[in-house]
Amino acid sequence: MRAVVCREYGSHRDMAVEEVAEPELRPGTARIAIAAAGTGFANLLAIEGRHQNSPALPFTPGTEAGGTVLEVADDVDRLVPGQRVAASVRYGAFAEQAVVPIDNLFPLPDAVDFATATHFPSIYATAYGCLVLHGRLRRGESLLVHGAGGGSGLAAVDLGRHLGARVIATAGDAAKLAAARASGAAHLINHRDEDFRQRVLELTDGRGVDAVFDPVGGEMFRQSLRCVAPEARLFPVGFVSGDIPQIPANILLVKNISVHGVNWGYYAGWSRTPRTARDIERVHAGMAELFRWCAEGHLAPVLHGTFDLADFAAALDLIADRKVIGKVVLTT
Repeated sequence: MRAVVCREYGSHRDMAVEEVAEPELRPGTARIAIAAAGTGFANLLAIEGRHQNSPALPFTPGTEAGGTVLEVADDVDRLVPGQRVAASVRYGAFAEQAVVPIDNLFPLPDAVDFATATHFPSIYATAYGCLVLHGRLRRGESLLVHGAGGGSGLAAVDLGRHLGARVIATAGDAAKLAAARASGAAHLINHRDEDFRQRVLELTDGRGVDAVFDPVGGEMFRQSLRCVAPEARLFPVGFVSGDIPQIPANILLVKNISVHGVNWGYYAGWSRTPRTARDIERVHAGMAELFRWCAEGHLAPVLHGTFDLADFAAALDLIADRKVIGKVVLTT
């Protein structure tokens, strides 16, 4: 089968599509034919060896896929060959096939196509973990979303809008802000042109926002601490700025603020800490709810474009250059 293979940490342009052996079916797994694989900034970090979940060399990148079950292990009775699924994998999605633990495979409604499905195992799941599982975002609350033109940010805007929040979106250019508006943001802030902290306080009559979804980190996070309401919830989910901020505990104390990191890799089983049966049950319930909302038209993932697997480098170039609005998908 064809697969993208990373043989040394570094540039994604040093990788190549190779013919490799099909992965071996193991107990508790299913083999899937991958139709579409999602790409994202975390893939670049893994290829460079800078991600906390970077696997040992050599490896095939890619953590999210949509496809069809080809076969299941003898001890698996939950899925059957021919079934459409979305898959969450630690690595291996940039390929024609993958063998995936059954707990990381999610039945896919017929109304959700494979390219759309790739939005859910990581970016919509992370937004769900923040805003539903831990944030308990309520209708009428205000939600500040940074990096709102990227895949993660747009997912948070879309989900926040569906949950009934008043979404304030920040991004660095007009096209990304327009995408955030189309996904349901009520207010747009170009952080390159204006002080987002001051603008957020103006929009909330000085009170501040109730929740913050932040895949950027750095100064965006530090200033977010200063434009939140009492009992606000902040969710750092990444640091695309390259700056991991330190949190002054006195600010948390004064306003009763909670900061909750959401590493979806733990719920996906990639962490060194074993997940519990309850974790797995919550993941499957959450994914089923997300796919139901999508199938019913309540969620609208933004697809930037698709590339053939052979053109993976061009797809990752767009991500490296910060030119992506939504999600770039590889197809086989």
